[in-house]
Amino acid sequence: MKKLIARTESISKNSSNEHILEVKDISVSFGGVQPVRGVSFGLTENSFTSIIGPNGAGKTSLFNLISGINKVDAGEIIFRGEALQDIHIHKIAQKGLVRTFQGAKVIRRLTVAENLMMAVQGNPGDNLRGFLNPRARSSFESKSREEAMRRLEQVGLTKFADEFAGILSGGQRKLLDLSRALMTKPSLLLLDEPFAGVNPTLVEKLLNVLEELRKDQEMTFLLIEHDLETVMRISDRVIVMAEGKIIADGLPNSIYESEVVIDAYLGSRRRGAK
Repeated sequence: MKKLIARTESISKNSSNEHILEVKDISVSFGGVQPVRGVSFGLTENSFTSIIGPNGAGKTSLFNLISGINKVDAGEIIFRGEALQDIHIHKIAQKGLVRTFQGAKVIRRLTVAENLMMAVQGNPGDNLRGFLNPRARSSFESKSREEAMRRLEQVGLTKFADEFAGILSGGQRKLLDLSRALMTKPSLLLLDEPFAGVNPTLVEKLLNVLEELRKDQEMTFLLIEHDLETVMRISDRVIVMAEGKIIADGLPNSIYESEVVIDAYLGSRRRGAK
């Protein structure tokens, strides 16, 4: 465990990037249950961090706090130097902090392309002046459609562009949810198990897309994922949670060196292999 922490400190000292996100000793309780307890960490810009842990560890609850769905009971969340506790969820998204959901949310009676287009900010039709300017609305819709089709091509859903989103399978809805998040052009994207139910060939393609976004657009990613092979491949850093707390934080390979992690997350698998 000491080796794991030492490597983490080395990462922090060697990084010249400022924190895009700071989570400071946050906790929350629901009906006597405390899914997040005293969690603290920071994310540097243009990094890819994964959160792993057993079911019930508090990972999705942590995402709900960071994205503003729920508010913290204690502690502070700071995004680009601004505290988020009193900011409404849609304002947080407008600032560039966007998330996807474990259970993908789509509007079934809109087409797949329309589900993406509605995520684009700055629609002139949202105010009276823009509404009365049909040329501006038409230009906006044309550009939004073009961007939507590009995103659908990335995730292999182009052929469904003009179909109602309700016909998509569970895995396809996850792909749509990811594409819609990318339509907002976020600077920090929280991905809650985006590859669950997605076929392996497409997962490979999506991993390449995420790496390109990180490289070309300098996006920052925070990922919840159970597939450790995927985590090890794409992550700069891995945070391990159990019972609402962070129990380890460091380089991907170093999680295998921690007995605490093995017992909490990998224990049954390791013991079964002996």
